[in-house]
Amino acid sequence: MPRLPAWTATLTWKAAVFITVMCCALAALLGVLVHVSVTRQTVSSAREKALSRLDAVARAYEAGRPLPRFAAVDAPGLPERLRALAVRGRRGTMVADFHGRPTMWAAGPADGRALVARVDYTLSQATITNLDRSIIGSSVLATVATLLVGACAVTRVTRRLHLTAQVARRISAGDLDARVNDPRTRVPSRPQDEVATVSGALDTMASTLQGKLLSEQRFTADVAHELRTPLTGLSAAAELLPEGRPAELVRDRVRAMRTLTEDLLEISRLDARTEQVDLAVHALAPLAEGVVRAARASYAPPRSGTDPRPAAPAAARPAPDVPRPGMPTPGAQGPGVAGPGVASGSPFELRVVRDACVETDRRRLERVLGNLVANAHRHGRPPVVLTVDGPTVTVRDHGPGYPAYLLEHGPQRFRTEGGGKGHGLGLTIAVGQSAVIGAELVFSNAPDGGALARVTLPGGGADMDTDGGSGLRALHEPPTSPSPHGTHDTHSAHSAHSAHSAHGADDEHHADEKTVAAHINTHLHT
Repeated sequence: MPRLPAWTATLTWKAAVFITVMCCALAALLGVLVHVSVTRQTVSSAREKALSRLDAVARAYEAGRPLPRFAAVDAPGLPERLRALAVRGRRGTMVADFHGRPTMWAAGPADGRALVARVDYTLSQATITNLDRSIIGSSVLATVATLLVGACAVTRVTRRLHLTAQVARRISAGDLDARVNDPRTRVPSRPQDEVATVSGALDTMASTLQGKLLSEQRFTADVAHELRTPLTGLSAAAELLPEGRPAELVRDRVRAMRTLTEDLLEISRLDARTEQVDLAVHALAPLAEGVVRAARASYAPPRSGTDPRPAAPAAARPAPDVPRPGMPTPGAQGPGVAGPGVASGSPFELRVVRDACVETDRRRLERVLGNLVANAHRHGRPPVVLTVDGPTVTVRDHGPGYPAYLLEHGPQRFRTEGGGKGHGLGLTIAVGQSAVIGAELVFSNAPDGGALARVTLPGGGADMDTDGGSGLRALHEPPTSPSPHGTHDTHSAHSAHSAHSAHGADDEHHADEKTVAAHINTHLHT
């Protein structure tokens, strides 16, 4: 069955159809009643006239006088049914054509034959026909006029409903200052229709919701701001503790609290919509590679089985004797094909299908990708694959995937499932920063398992040459045990970065040191 167009579901269309059907039904009913009444009166008058003539003709026939021209015995053209009725000794009338003109026939018995009188019925028939035309014409005019008036009245109502719906959509999109401001609701004593009642209720709800949200935002920002001063002192005091396991635990908890406080402040700024973007043209592949390198440095295996601190950045470690992984390898295969530098057990992989230049805020984009990579590492299974395909960057793990509530409603702060660590702020910040730079962030689950986050940057981007390097790059790192598989929602990616130091690097790893340090500083100042 073909699907009806969308406009047929509108209230205006339904009201127009209803008005038209009701007008047509009413016009038809009135037209039938008038037609039947007038026709009955016209036929009755013509029948009485024909029977009167038949009586006069019968008297002339009995007296032996000549019959008038409108009378005859067994006249030609007499309907057979009327003739049979007269032969049986009864009188009757019938309308039938005579020489192409409508005629009212009246017949009665006369010595076993039919005595007939005729009355011209042309005028009466024309009266009925003109009456029917008048009924149809007036019905059409009345229907059109009623439809126009009704459509105008309904359009005024639907226009107000559309305005109310438009304001509701603006509020749901985050514009809490949007109001309907229906003039009928300004004076409470003024009578209000149903649309004005709905508009007033929406405005009241929006005002209440705005007040509660602003109160929450102020509370969050005030709490985070007030915590910064004692945390700074606590952090300085923790550094003075003698080295040992208790000191390490205290420093780790202080770092976690500072990270949480910075995340809360960042969310407060995002909620306030006061962020300003610093746009510049950047190549996506090097930017993504820096994110993966920072993730490798942050989540390197611990130096001992009891030391929970992250390993030092790659810049602080001695330079290896083999070529650094993740860099273009001469003679590698084309895009999308694994080159010689790919490690099968690497927990972080970078795949460049098609590099592109985009105009974006580098710091915010790194924040988004860093949070996505950190979330995938914490709650998924390796490898965590970051793929650059033109202006689209995807982050995928091979764990249980995102929970149903996140796919349906998006990330929710301070909500996690499955016993996983985190505060639910990492993905929330990623969504907020994506909105600031105008990128589209979509969460889904891969068909063959694993969580999949897709970031699509605006503008499409310009394709770049990857200098003949492999389309698939991986950063070497010994496989680590998978993280607990909890909900894919965690706090920010810089939680582990703040523990690193970038001092003492040799000249060969100076570029790596810059990349890691820039990434760390970016997240600490977001």
